[in-house]
Amino acid sequence: MKNILVLCVLILGGLNAMQAQIPFTEDAIRVFDSKGNPATLEQIVTAIGINEAVFLGEQHDDAVGHAVQMEIFRRAVERYSVDHKVALSLEMFERDVQVIVDEYLNGLITEAQFLASSRPWGNYKTDYRPLVELAKAKRLPVIAANAPRRYVNMVSRNGRDSLNGLTKEAKAWLPPLPYGEPSATYATKFKALMGPSPEAQMGIDKILASQSLWDASMSNSVYRFLKKNKNPLVIHLNGGFHTENRLGTFEHLMRYRPKTKGIVVTIRYEDDFKTFDKAKHADLGDFVILTDGKQPRSKR
Repeated sequence: MKNILVLCVLILGGLNAMQAQIPFTEDAIRVFDSKGNPATLEQIVTAIGINEAVFLGEQHDDAVGHAVQMEIFRRAVERYSVDHKVALSLEMFERDVQVIVDEYLNGLITEAQFLASSRPWGNYKTDYRPLVELAKAKRLPVIAANAPRRYVNMVSRNGRDSLNGLTKEAKAWLPPLPYGEPSATYATKFKALMGPSPEAQMGIDKILASQSLWDASMSNSVYRFLKKNKNPLVIHLNGGFHTENRLGTFEHLMRYRPKTKGIVVTIRYEDDFKTFDKAKHADLGDFVILTDGKQPRSKR
C-alpha cells in the first residue's frame, strides 16, 4: 500500500509539472519600443506606473509569451498594488461567468468547481492560471471581460441588430447597445487578414461586426473598472490582433473614456526573435516583445 501511495504522488506530481507554465527567461525574448529601438521589461513596468490600462496582446499558443505576461503582471503587482487598485482582465473568460470567478477568488468554491463552471480555455492551467492564482493570493479583482461567445456567434450569423431581441438580463452581459462600429483602419486590416477569396469575404461584414462586439465588450469591461475605482490599473490580456497598432479594443476604450492613459504591449513569436523587422513589427504596440519561435507551442 505504501508503494502504491508513493507511486500515486509521483504520478500526480508529474501531471502537475506537465501543466505548469514554462519558466521565464530573458534569453528567450527581445524587447523593443514601437520603432524597433532596444528596450527592457523594466521600461515596460515603469511605463505601466503612469498608465491606467495596459493591454498585453498575445499569440494564444505562445508559451514564452505567456511566461512574459506573468512576469510583467508579477512585477506590476509588486510595485503598484499598494497605491493603485490593480485588476487582471482577461479575454479568456466571458462576462456571464464573472460571479463564478468572484466566488473562486473569495474562496467560496473549489478550483475544480470553478473550472467546471467557468468554461476556461484549454490552455488555462499552463498559461493563465498562474496570473489568476497570483491575483487570488493578493486579493486582486479578476475581470471576465469578453462577450459570451454564443452572442458573438449570433452576430456573425445574423448581424449586430440580432442582439436587440435579447432579454434585458442577457443584454447586461454585453456593452451598451448599439456598440461602436470598427474604425475604417481596423476594418481594412481585418478584411485583409481574412483574405481576398470569395469564400473568405462571404458574410464578412457580419463577421467583422462579431469581432467588434468582442472588442467593445472587453473595452467596456475595462472602462467600467476604471470608472468605478480610484487610482485604477487594469492589466488586460487579449489576442494581439485586438489591440495591435492601438486599434480595436484600444479604440473602443478611448470612445468610452477618451482621457484614459493606456499602452499596448504586443507579444509575438519569431524564429529570428532577436531581429526587429520594421516592415512587420513597427508600431504594433508602444512596446513590442519578440519571443523565441523555436520553443514548443502551448496547446489549447
